[in-house]
Amino acid sequence: MMMVMTMMMMMLMVGRVISQDYGDALTKSILFFEGQRSGKLPPQRMTWRKDSALDDGNGSNVDLVGGYYDAGDNVKFNFPMAFTTTLLSWSVLEFGEFMGSDRQPALDAIRWGTDYFLKATSIPGTVFAIVGDPNADHSCWQRPEDMDTPRTAYAVTTANPGSEVSAEIAAALAASAIVLQASDSQYSHELLNRAEMVFQFADTYRGSYNDVFGDVVCPYYYCDGSGFADELIWAAAWLYKATNNQTYWDYVQNNINNLPKDIKRIDTDGSTTQGGSFAEFGWDTKHAGINIFVSKWVMERQLNPSPFIHSADRFICSILPESPSKSVTYSSGGLLFKPGPCNMQHVTALTFLLLVDYILGKNPLSMSYMVGYGNNFPHKIHHRASSLPSMDAQPAHIECQEGSQYFHSQDPNPNLLVGAVVGGPAEDDSYVDFRVDVSQSEPITYINAPLVGALAYFKQFPFS
Repeated sequence: MMMVMTMMMMMLMVGRVISQDYGDALTKSILFFEGQRSGKLPPQRMTWRKDSALDDGNGSNVDLVGGYYDAGDNVKFNFPMAFTTTLLSWSVLEFGEFMGSDRQPALDAIRWGTDYFLKATSIPGTVFAIVGDPNADHSCWQRPEDMDTPRTAYAVTTANPGSEVSAEIAAALAASAIVLQASDSQYSHELLNRAEMVFQFADTYRGSYNDVFGDVVCPYYYCDGSGFADELIWAAAWLYKATNNQTYWDYVQNNINNLPKDIKRIDTDGSTTQGGSFAEFGWDTKHAGINIFVSKWVMERQLNPSPFIHSADRFICSILPESPSKSVTYSSGGLLFKPGPCNMQHVTALTFLLLVDYILGKNPLSMSYMVGYGNNFPHKIHHRASSLPSMDAQPAHIECQEGSQYFHSQDPNPNLLVGAVVGGPAEDDSYVDFRVDVSQSEPITYINAPLVGALAYFKQFPFS
């Protein structure tokens, strides 16, 4: 991310020695997305995954085939999927020049998301937000290729709006349009037009998808705790970056000071935390991301720096280990921690840089938390497709409850989800390699997306 974080990287590089193969880690972090694909698969390197969910959208008379499963389950949650796509695009925008041969697979991963989002926003006045029944899905341990749980398509509309999911999709489409423009200008133009349309919908018909979907999202399935105003500003900032249209910059400036100073974050285990909004960045809260993203062009174009640069500085100070104003804790091994499950989502999204070596194995357990990287990595991750026999190994259908034996098995997962970064260790740096521990062992797409940029940087600049 951005110039401020690049400067931090450079400061942290002083005296650094090469301790990891960042190029190998970069390749694998992008490969992971092939394992998360839903729909009709193209020829790909992750060969044990097969076609799945080919009838998505049929019940709503719309084609919703494609996209990504967010984590170890088989539901398509478009809110975090869009955030993943935005961050992956941001990684390429800032560090794509350092990716070498990995840049094209990264662009392919982005386009797999945007192809789906064009489908999910194809009906004016409607944005599809979720495909699959989260409650039914989470009661099964089943391969995506075998799914027989309901594939309900949940949509927000003008009458029942969902500004957070709609605005995040608009941000994803705008960010992707920027990075795909050079390789396919016509497609980029289509993405940008759709991004503007979806943003207009999100801003005109305001409301939270929490109120529309109830227990389908709250409290366990990406319940929006911080409100939707940050997503609207985030989307406007990306649209300004993509179009240079003054209207979007005016929107950012006119609304940024209306964001609450303190926010509530609801994690996917239902727990809540309260804190200063300037220090939060993730699938639910975009505040720190807005400030750092906007600070770059504020400085370049000599625009009004308030409150962006000051808030970005506060954010940086809130996560530096030796800062007297830090708002996070660190384990004795040096890993950043914030309250809630799946800690690696904060490590990769908030720092983007500080803890890459820890993730890759420079930690008290000498364990890589990226599957397939190094000699010591998690083998029993919380991931249905990885833990069940592949279609090649067992073509016969596996029923919903038949998968339980594999969930509880002490055996390693039979299919290696290469590049997946799991939730990570506890605050005492301990890690239990068992899929029953969801918080520690589940990989998620929005853990990998920002890590791609950091790895590309360190591939190019492994030491000072």
